[in-house]
Amino acid sequence: MKKLILLLILLSAGTLTAQKINWMTMNEALAAQKKEPKKIFMDVYTDWCGPCKLLDRNTFSNKKVINFINENYYAVKFNAEGTEEITYQDFTYTNPNYKEGRKGRNATHFFADALKLRGYPSLVFFKADGSLIQAIPGYKTPEQLEIYLKMIANNDYKKLTSAEAWQEYQKNFKGTF
Repeated sequence: MKKLILLLILLSAGTLTAQKINWMTMNEALAAQKKEPKKIFMDVYTDWCGPCKLLDRNTFSNKKVINFINENYYAVKFNAEGTEEITYQDFTYTNPNYKEGRKGRNATHFFADALKLRGYPSLVFFKADGSLIQAIPGYKTPEQLEIYLKMIANNDYKKLTSAEAWQEYQKNFKGTF
């Protein structure tokens, strides 16, 4: 009986292990693309951003979101005010104006500037060759994010060449998240 209880405890502990998105740096994702081409999904955040924290808590903890991103993308977590060096398309981006220990907002990383981000969080998609597809600003629920994740993963975005086509696509999209 003790062995059965111990076995049940061990099995339930294994199923309670939190599943997470396999986050990596942009440099790691670009290197991984060279070995196995796959699109990149980037979460661009800042430490002071409330909606960024909500995105982590509410959206990136959703099992369907986690599974879909891990299966279809290299997932990158990028601090738009951090110090990470990123080499992208033969140029190294840095944040030379970063102030250590500064409270609140800090200097914007040059890679965030290069992506022309308008706010945080921003969700950025890259092709399997590393080139930029699109940045989408703002917090998204799992249900709101699903259409973008799937549209880009299956290349439907290439067919959406007008506002009308996008509206039709949204109207016909059947979400499962």
